[in-house]
Amino acid sequence: MAEGTYSEKRSKFLAFAIPVRSLDEVKEYLKFYEKKYFDARHVCYAYMLGAERTNFRANDNGEPSGTAGRPILGQINSFDLTDILLVVVRYFGGIKLGTSGLIVAYKAAAQEALNAAEIIEKTVDADITFFFEYPFMNDVMKIVKEESPEIISQDFDNNCRMTLRIRKSQFDRLKDRLQKVDTLRFSD
Repeated sequence: MAEGTYSEKRSKFLAFAIPVRSLDEVKEYLKFYEKKYFDARHVCYAYMLGAERTNFRANDNGEPSGTAGRPILGQINSFDLTDILLVVVRYFGGIKLGTSGLIVAYKAAAQEALNAAEIIEKTVDADITFFFEYPFMNDVMKIVKEESPEIISQDFDNNCRMTLRIRKSQFDRLKDRLQKVDTLRFSD
């Protein structure tokens, strides 16, 4: 988790970047921040979940439409992140910022939190399990060496079994090459 702050015309913005893996986690953190900062004027947020980056939401929490949640989500997108919740708490300073001022303030606060965060890169991997006859070991191992997947498990006998893990983007190429080996069959 990382934090950032931003001040504009006596309004104070506190931003929190939290790694999350599910919508339930998002809801729990939102309850926590809404309770902890009960005296704040607004607790706005955006989140992005999943490798496909299709599960997301932005919430203005009473600010004019599009002035809080969207700029926060925009920072998540500009950093190309997923599995993250960004919460920005606003304490009103008595001077209205206007829509453009709000957009700048929420964007800046979110960016401060992300700049302070340790961003962890992970790959999206897929596993493949297949069976083959021992005489085809050299053919299979040549492909494994050239494609460099992670070997998860292997069992060499008359009928051999192997499970490999590789980046999803390279999965089809690996599978296509393995399919060309005689007698090789895949597990469901």
